[in-house]
Amino acid sequence: MRQQQTLLNPVSCTGVGLHTGKPVTLTLRPAPADTGVVFVNRNGHAGATLPASVDHLVATELCTAISGNGFQVKTIEHVLAALAGLNVDNVFVDIDAAEAPVMDGSSAPFVRLIQSAGLAFQGRRRSFLKITRPLEIIEGSRRIRIEPSSTPRITYSIHYDHPLIQTQTYAYEHSTHAFATEIAEARTFGFLQEVEALWARGLGRGGNLENTVVLSQDGILNESGLRFSDEFVRHKVLDLIGDFSLLGLPFIGHLIADRSGHALHTRLVKLILDHPECWVLLNADHSVSGSEVAPSLPAPSARPSSSVALQAS
Repeated sequence: MRQQQTLLNPVSCTGVGLHTGKPVTLTLRPAPADTGVVFVNRNGHAGATLPASVDHLVATELCTAISGNGFQVKTIEHVLAALAGLNVDNVFVDIDAAEAPVMDGSSAPFVRLIQSAGLAFQGRRRSFLKITRPLEIIEGSRRIRIEPSSTPRITYSIHYDHPLIQTQTYAYEHSTHAFATEIAEARTFGFLQEVEALWARGLGRGGNLENTVVLSQDGILNESGLRFSDEFVRHKVLDLIGDFSLLGLPFIGHLIADRSGHALHTRLVKLILDHPECWVLLNADHSVSGSEVAPSLPAPSARPSSSVALQAS
């Protein structure tokens, strides 16, 4: 168990949105204990707030987005991953556009931003959601599962018919050091034909070789090369960490993902909240069953099913 944390000082960065290509300024500010991660609109409906919660999740393409209180913000997974990876529990995220800045396509710029701000312990203990029974979603060859574990862990596998990828699997055990050194630097990636198709549809307007690893038929177009030989699967782990932070509190369990993606990540978050009999809430003094806690937690707006294991043909 540990105390909750926030930032010591506000910090800002500027960039462009990966899909909109529009300029954006993002500021991280300290927040009181038990606030969580809350986005604050600094454009249009100025001052409106939007908690980073699966309750506010909206369907979108190739990224994670939330909407409510008069505004939407998309492509939030990389900044959320940095906050979760460094155990930042409470923070206001001011943003003046509808999309978070892509920066270099990884979480590393946000990690450096948070590290420059410094962290402050707060006078409240951090609660954890501990998985006690497995939950799983299966869609054809795509699968994501969470099962009991003594520590937060992720095992992710991807499969692409490309000479630089083929089958890659990465096993991650959470610590702030492991996140910063093993995961945060991994960049988003895409195949050249897919990137060109996105441009033709008006998406990916902010994407370039400075923020995206672009794969050609048998290699990559980026002259700088890869940061890791398995950078592709590491980025998938990064996305999963960011998406799973929409649970609203850190988890203790083993996440196993195979050919998964944003949609399955967040469906599993909803499934967990829909099945409080499969987890307990731990704090500094005692544990409480999920069934006792669930009535006081916000219910997701869209429930996937009442079954514990889902399978779609």
